[in-house]
Amino acid sequence: MAIPSRAESIDVLCAFQPPRWFLRHSIAVAEVAAFIADRLASQGVPVDRHLVEAAALLHDIDKLFDPDDPLRSLGHGDAGARWLDQHGYGELAGPVAAHPVSRLGDPERYRRWAAFSNRESRIVAYADKRAGQRVGSLTARLHEMERRHPEHLTSLRAALPRALRLEREVCAAAGIGPAEVRRSRWVAAAARERALRPPPSTPRR
Repeated sequence: MAIPSRAESIDVLCAFQPPRWFLRHSIAVAEVAAFIADRLASQGVPVDRHLVEAAALLHDIDKLFDPDDPLRSLGHGDAGARWLDQHGYGELAGPVAAHPVSRLGDPERYRRWAAFSNRESRIVAYADKRAGQRVGSLTARLHEMERRHPEHLTSLRAALPRALRLEREVCAAAGIGPAEVRRSRWVAAAARERALRPPPSTPRR
């Protein structure tokens, strides 16, 4: 198992030919996660920055699977984690599996998440709660999810205070306030460079 480089991570994502809105979200989450990991490292907090960047970029990969892909039955996060494990990127499986907001909205899942998720997983999960197409407040992001997914309203409302607790923990460790969260803008430039290269030959399945 290996952690893919920045270029390899972008190649994996682009092999699925994601729509522009999807790519914008993936890039935003990866850049927020990279910024937080850099700040943590500057505070002397041990963190695997390469793992954080790659997992953040590929966190939603299962949303690109074909509708009839059997891995979809595992559910969001778990499906992507399984695919990454099967393709030699098992190091990313934990953060990818742990990132969905459903881990915070369900009491039993949250108990397990709080007990077993590591620092890298928490960074990816937090970055996803701060970045849609662009960076916004955590509260606004979850309210946006409520509007888009009213069928999950109860779970999302339960997730909000837990997500705010995650924000306090991550930002305190990084030595910043939530309003200071920014993007480390390497991904967009790398993705543009990737778009100029021939498409990768790696099969999707």
